[in-house]
Amino acid sequence: MKFTNTLQSTMLFVASAKRFATAFTHGPASANYSVAAFANLRQNAVSTAGSLKVRPSFLRNSALSMSTEDSDEYDYDYLVIGAGSGGIASARRAATYGVKVGVVEKGRLGGTCVNVGCVPKKVMWNAASIAETLHDMKHYGFSGYDSDAISFNWNFIKENRDKYIVRLNGIYERNMGNSGVDNILGTASLADGGKGVVVKPDDGGDAVTYSAKNILIATGGYPTFPDGEGIRENSISSDGFFELEELPGKAVVVGAGYIAVELAGVLQALGTDTSLVVRKNMALREFDEILSETLDNEMQRQGINIFRDTNGVEKITVDEATGLKTVILQNGEKIEEVETVLMATGRSPLVAPLNLDGAGVAQKDGGYIIADDYSATNVDGVFALGDVVGNIELTPMAIASGRRLADRLFGGPQFENAKVSYDMVPTVVFSHPPIGTIGLSEAQAVEQYGEDNVKAYRSKFANLYYGPWQVEADDKPKTAMKLICAGEEELVVGLHVIGMGADEMLQGFGIALKMGATKADFDSCVALHPTAAEEFVTMFPWGLSKQETGAKVSPLNGADGPEPSSA
Repeated sequence: MKFTNTLQSTMLFVASAKRFATAFTHGPASANYSVAAFANLRQNAVSTAGSLKVRPSFLRNSALSMSTEDSDEYDYDYLVIGAGSGGIASARRAATYGVKVGVVEKGRLGGTCVNVGCVPKKVMWNAASIAETLHDMKHYGFSGYDSDAISFNWNFIKENRDKYIVRLNGIYERNMGNSGVDNILGTASLADGGKGVVVKPDDGGDAVTYSAKNILIATGGYPTFPDGEGIRENSISSDGFFELEELPGKAVVVGAGYIAVELAGVLQALGTDTSLVVRKNMALREFDEILSETLDNEMQRQGINIFRDTNGVEKITVDEATGLKTVILQNGEKIEEVETVLMATGRSPLVAPLNLDGAGVAQKDGGYIIADDYSATNVDGVFALGDVVGNIELTPMAIASGRRLADRLFGGPQFENAKVSYDMVPTVVFSHPPIGTIGLSEAQAVEQYGEDNVKAYRSKFANLYYGPWQVEADDKPKTAMKLICAGEEELVVGLHVIGMGADEMLQGFGIALKMGATKADFDSCVALHPTAAEEFVTMFPWGLSKQETGAKVSPLNGADGPEPSSA
């Protein structure tokens, strides 16, 4: 069945408050669905085509489409399940090649990242950073922090943050419409054998099956809860954080990953008495030790109470009279009089409604879809990428994967081998202070190359920002950096930084590592002074590494810079 281009009628669509935040539809019955994930403020005009709804801005002008020779055999050349960052990026890229493209989505456009992930999290991180700056202002001669002149209104930032997200939803909608991509509203599953997509409309109408030459699964993931008495009933997930109407007076964050440390840092900076519960000795154990240890020290300095070696939460009880919670840990410790418990202990791929078994799509442990380097599953014409495959669960990774897949499928011979690299992917953690990391940790480098072939350069210092502070040196927040090099040429295989500005400095260094920079290449770049970033190009001993470059045109020993090839 195909959509017509006739606008038959319009109606107001208000998304259900119980729909899930990711780029798809229902998760398992045990999932915690987020109210914040769906727009209950926005009224969006939609049209109906048969029993299915399509936003008017997405209706295709078929006269502009340059479809493939096989287009008449299928409703779509490319049908994407999930309108998150990866799915939308892939769909829009495919549309540039003139093929017929549709996206099936039940919730708000943009998926987890836009609605209950990266974007609103960064807004709250910004708010927390402003709070820290206000706290620091006395060291620069400003007064008034301890007076009533300064206050924080949680509802104010929440309301404006949510309005911003709705604006982003609209931008996604307009961009997809401008690209000529159909947005099909409803719950999607694969037809048996993977030969089509079955879409069940939200209004309870009859399901519609769409044929597609190529199908992409980009449904993302959802937060999970550990087992235990009262845990699910008395705690929230990271999705629920964005639903909070008030700043908690006392909160417990459970988890040792980046989501846990990010949200714990935000709460503490904004004034919540915050505890962090980790199963083992510290958070971010899989990161390089200079990052995890420095962050651990900084969180303690900021006043976050860290409960270590707990083996997790046993149960959560509630005082019926006060509504306050008691968190009982597996090691017997208790945290009492808690207003909010936030579980950030893991995520799972959103695959339950997809009918993967019926379609014959193979999965691995945890329910993740098995896909090769080209995003292909074991079923011909069915592809998967992003969080649903569990490789590197980052928004930019999904976007890059989606675009390269579209290039390979529709871009012609020059893209027949197009794929993304999962090597040297930069990552930022918006903790307080922020972290930037790319490549191998020192332990990983030693394991891969051998201890005798690895050299690590380290630096730890107080940012110049803290220079005027009249406090003991040990009380000043620290920036820590590490370069990890391998081989005689000292190829830089890992770069790690924690401290003020780490989030913004990493991107450029990431390019250098992707291009194969050596320690000598770093030393050849003149420092920007005074900055924290200059420490990476002045690591002691400076200029004494073997003079070998990873560059196509050597920058060493005062060589001339590269020139573009002649036309």
